[in-house]
Amino acid sequence: MNLFIHWDIDPEIFNLFGIPVRYYGILFVGGIVLAIFILEKMAKSQGFTQKEWDKLTLYGLLGIVLGARLGHCLFYQPDYFLSHPIEILLPIQQTVDGSYHFIGYQGLASHGGGLGLILALIIFTWQTKRDLWITLDLVAIVTPIAGFFIRMANLMNSEIIGKPTDMPWGVEFVRSQEWVKQCHSLPCHPTQVYEGLTYLAIFILNMFLYKRFKSRVGSGFFFGLTITLIFVARFFIEFLKLRQVEFENQMSLDMGQWLSIPFVLVGVYFVWRSLNNPPKSGR
Repeated sequence: MNLFIHWDIDPEIFNLFGIPVRYYGILFVGGIVLAIFILEKMAKSQGFTQKEWDKLTLYGLLGIVLGARLGHCLFYQPDYFLSHPIEILLPIQQTVDGSYHFIGYQGLASHGGGLGLILALIIFTWQTKRDLWITLDLVAIVTPIAGFFIRMANLMNSEIIGKPTDMPWGVEFVRSQEWVKQCHSLPCHPTQVYEGLTYLAIFILNMFLYKRFKSRVGSGFFFGLTITLIFVARFFIEFLKLRQVEFENQMSLDMGQWLSIPFVLVGVYFVWRSLNNPPKSGR
């Protein structure tokens, strides 16, 4: 009896006047909207005005999307995108005859999204005079729930798949060319699910700790804890993933692992720093 999962989901839900509507876009946007909804109540409890909140939302969204896109282009495919710079920011691709067609944004890197978000929050706090660490802590608490939805979006796209496995939850990603090419049509680890469920667990932990230790908001504790847990998980799950680009085959650790190490070190430092300093009081 075949115990493996046969995954044959069309990533395109429907086509609207030539523009494909995909599960990826809906889940990506939906995850961020949910995170924003939860964050709004927390930010207002810290005294954020409506004007500040609107600016925080705008800057955060721009930081995530631009950072994730630039991160993918520069970390994973620099040669191609530096010679096709217009494709970095526009959802188009050049064909062999020189014309362009719409393909949507294919390629977003979580490390770039994290860096872009942090930079956007630094700019936001510099302009509004808001406390940087309160802002970073609040955003960090809700970030993993967006990460969960994004990994489910990767699942619907049959991308970022794992290495072959004989475990009963192995998945046959029949719509993935990488699955056929690298796994030789053998069932693979559903690493998107592993990562997504890990992020969901981190979000639940964050909310549990937030409700009991609100005084730690502003100390950098939640920021440090979140990036430590996310990127420790990312580092180890990468061992089960297929290499995403050719040059990684020559590396002892893949690009995702090398990029995770600085995040983990920074995160551990801020958790340690927070636990060795008394909680902040007031705004």
